[in-house]
Amino acid sequence: MGEPLKRTPLYDLHRELGARLVPFAGYEMPVQYPTGILAEHAHTRTAAGLFDVSHMGQVRFTAKLGQNAAKALETLVPGDIAGLQPGQQRYTQFTNQTGGILDDLMVTSTGDHLLAVFNAACKESDLAHVQKHLAAACEIEPMFSRGLLALQGPQAAAVLARFAPQAATMKFMTGAFFVIDGARCYITRSGYTGGDGYEISTPADATDAIARKLLAAPEVKPIGLGARDSLRLEAGLCLYGHDIDTTTTPTEAGLLWSIGKERRIQGGFPGAAIIQRQIAEGAPRKRVGLLPDGKAIAREGAEIALAGKVVGKVTSGGFSPTLGRAVAMGYVERAHSANGTKVDLVVRGKPVPAEIVPMPFVKHAYYRG
Repeated sequence: MGEPLKRTPLYDLHRELGARLVPFAGYEMPVQYPTGILAEHAHTRTAAGLFDVSHMGQVRFTAKLGQNAAKALETLVPGDIAGLQPGQQRYTQFTNQTGGILDDLMVTSTGDHLLAVFNAACKESDLAHVQKHLAAACEIEPMFSRGLLALQGPQAAAVLARFAPQAATMKFMTGAFFVIDGARCYITRSGYTGGDGYEISTPADATDAIARKLLAAPEVKPIGLGARDSLRLEAGLCLYGHDIDTTTTPTEAGLLWSIGKERRIQGGFPGAAIIQRQIAEGAPRKRVGLLPDGKAIAREGAEIALAGKVVGKVTSGGFSPTLGRAVAMGYVERAHSANGTKVDLVVRGKPVPAEIVPMPFVKHAYYRG
């Protein structure tokens, strides 16, 4: 028998709402509610969906006397953390000595400390990693019991403004403290659907009440992990452990935009020499978007072939409800990565014609003011 599954502060609410609960990253999590994944996906794209992402790992970094928490964190990530102004958020990665990705994370500066959000499956190893390397410079406080709600979709701002009016004017990738229903929350205008929305960090004992208040809004419906996956896939966003892992570099993954310009030159993070070489010379392979013909869905692991020769592998694939067709992404050798290249995806032993296309498949709708 493995370890018993953990539960988020919203476990009872998920059961009440009729969620189908599945094991995910050591937690019992809702994969879908009675309306089903397609309806949940469409609702998030047209109105507002509420996701429970409390299984993610929230961590606070506070500099010790005479130290700089942002500079310390930069020794482990390629992102420009020292350049964050109070209230600014960045996406970055923990890299290893070969430039591979240990995890991807969000980092926000509140002014007097940094807040990070780790992926659920990696949060314990990430915590050990930062404690090993940064304990001399920072107080590292895991806040794994806090709630985290993602309110996503074009009507998210109007809904949240009823509880926190100033949230409506926030721009994408910024954060601030708000009091909702008497509880001090930290809200960022961010998310992982490719659309507008927010992530709301809540005290554990206030999570259920805040979720119920948001769900009482007519625009808001609960959304499970199934639609979360189809939303991020059509937005062309990487899923850790699938599209990025310890064998992929940020350059191969098309995440060069997340590496600070000065940091590309100066390095100073694990695997910097390898990543710098790939920036200068080009990475050996590249993450690409794929549009298969017909209805066949190419899942993770499907081979990508060109004139009968395997040139890559699918890392994520599924049905895009917004486009009404199959989409996929994967890695191909750089020589064959140009948009418009015709390839075959090997699905159940049969070649399915496909074309390499730019991502995202569905245009991003972030609010930039």
